[in-house]
Amino acid sequence: MFQQDPADHVLEVGLKDLWYPVCPSSFVKDAPISLRRLGYKIVLWRDPGTGRVNALEDHCPHRGAPLSLGMVLGDRLACPYHGVEVRQDGVVTRVPGSPGCKLEGSKAARRFHVQEGAGAVFVYNATDPHLEAAPPLRLPEQLTSPEWSSFLCYTEWGCDYRYVVDNVIDPMHGAFLHKQSHSMAEGDISAEFQLRDTPTGFVFEKKGQRDVNFDWTEWMDTGIHVMRLEIPYPKTGGPGGNFSIIGSYTPITNRTSGVFHWRCRRVTGWQRDTWRFLYRNRLEQRHWDVLEQDRVAIENMEPDANRREHLYQHDMGIVRLRRHLKNLAKQQVEKAGAPA
Repeated sequence: MFQQDPADHVLEVGLKDLWYPVCPSSFVKDAPISLRRLGYKIVLWRDPGTGRVNALEDHCPHRGAPLSLGMVLGDRLACPYHGVEVRQDGVVTRVPGSPGCKLEGSKAARRFHVQEGAGAVFVYNATDPHLEAAPPLRLPEQLTSPEWSSFLCYTEWGCDYRYVVDNVIDPMHGAFLHKQSHSMAEGDISAEFQLRDTPTGFVFEKKGQRDVNFDWTEWMDTGIHVMRLEIPYPKTGGPGGNFSIIGSYTPITNRTSGVFHWRCRRVTGWQRDTWRFLYRNRLEQRHWDVLEQDRVAIENMEPDANRREHLYQHDMGIVRLRRHLKNLAKQQVEKAGAPA
């Protein structure tokens, strides 16, 4: 019987003590919603008084009924099965059927710290189910600076999220898979690559080719794992220079990924309005077409494709990133197994 490497299992469901995007903000409205993410079923809801998004494991600590089917009571949910009320910090505040029982006042549910930004809901995947405070969410300037404007493009792909990461750290596929694209038709189909370290990660880039095609990818760890790349744009694409893409990818199951891409340009004032109009009316569908090419290629790879590879020089970025993530997973396994 196949026994999974503990570090591989950690990677499959998502490294701990990191922020992850879990859905667009528009998904969370008046009623609770239930999402499978990061090896959990998570319920998210908005406090009607503050508008704040809260998240718990979608599992009532009494009998395991889904809290997502219950009633919103501000910062609490009332389980539909027996009315047990659970606060956003995981504390059971009321047991109507047995007032004063030992369940009341206990931290019996897994909580998730939540932040909203750039049109998405982010949760902190803490090792500690009752972590009092999470570190701040640090997103790239493209998603936080008033000098930038962005659109979130969210979709779900039928593959392990690590295949999406491999796809983005591989600039060379752009010259082949996307060669008919309006923005990736130029540049050589052969190239030599190099790795360059940065304060938060590394850049994998083509030597001697810049601002021609999909020429480089940056991987960053700022308490959230994100990837950044640029696609050169002609003047017909509107103001703002190169088109930046910020990506972050979240495991749903080992066969489904949450794929978040923010399309960004450095624009302010009237240029911002022009760019946003052009994007919605002329460019957005083209970008979805490019993503669809990626999706079809990756979803049709066998689940064990990465176990039967023959890698070469173009794949240095993939090798570097896989090794780094595997080392992070091993450290978490060792920490979890260490004596208290």
